[in-house]
Amino acid sequence: MAARPVIIDTDPGQDDAFAILLALASPELEVLGLTTVAGNMGLAQTTDNARRIVELAGRGAVPVHAGSARPLLRAPRPVPEIHGKMGIDGWDWAPAERGAEPMHAVDYLVTTLNAHPEKVTLIVLGPQTNIALALRRAPEIAERIERIVFMGGGFFEGGNMSPAAEYNILVDPEAARIVLNAGIPVTAVPLDCTHATPAPVNWSATLAAHGSEVMRACAGMMEFFERYGNAKYGTASRPLHDAVAVAALLWPELFTGRQCTVDVECAGELTTGMTVVDWLRQTGKPDNCLWLNGCTDPGEVYRRMEAALSRLG
Repeated sequence: MAARPVIIDTDPGQDDAFAILLALASPELEVLGLTTVAGNMGLAQTTDNARRIVELAGRGAVPVHAGSARPLLRAPRPVPEIHGKMGIDGWDWAPAERGAEPMHAVDYLVTTLNAHPEKVTLIVLGPQTNIALALRRAPEIAERIERIVFMGGGFFEGGNMSPAAEYNILVDPEAARIVLNAGIPVTAVPLDCTHATPAPVNWSATLAAHGSEVMRACAGMMEFFERYGNAKYGTASRPLHDAVAVAALLWPELFTGRQCTVDVECAGELTTGMTVVDWLRQTGKPDNCLWLNGCTDPGEVYRRMEAALSRLG
């Protein structure tokens, strides 16, 4: 079977790093390029992080295009308290050997989607600003997108940055609303799904035992990432949210969900950024999203992820 062409839109983030590495390690996916956005960190840092990640994987030829430095209507909202000073703390990263490509991420998305002979899947791991801008600039690209798989939102699990809102959606709710209402097949991998897919306890030690540079980097990032989350939630391990989104694309048989109507609250006094899911189909509106809300075998997800990552470097 031919590899599925994908573009990864990202704001690394340790869990973004795992997601990118997993995609690069998977022969089922052909990573055409990465686009970066302000989110977990500012744009310059997320772009530098993306370059370092592809180079760590031995895939330095994969292009990285810097995109939007702020959400459509709101101020940026970086979270160094979660991801550290760099955003991918936990490993002594070598400087990137090269910088981003000169073309802006939105231009790259429009150009690549229109020119590629096949439809392309977009894996969206941060605020959806770049995707919304590309759709507004060139609405015809909607026909060139096979599917959008995004990590974001929460319904049954609520939010992680407010009682109602998950981080990626809260940072740019207007962009997420544009994407969800663009008529493109969408798979959402929300907190409902990622919280059902926690990593094995002490998985960082298992990763480090492989001994390769890639696996030691992953172990360090995992240990750093879990430190904040376990303290906040009182857990023994954490899910790698963005990597779970790539896993759901690769191994859909391990995840459960339902087609339904999803929209985003952009003006709520208490609920801005809430993903409103018509799980019981009460609105009569047509379904626009496959909303994943469970994982049948978290251990198997991380076993497959580990096996893929171990092939890198």
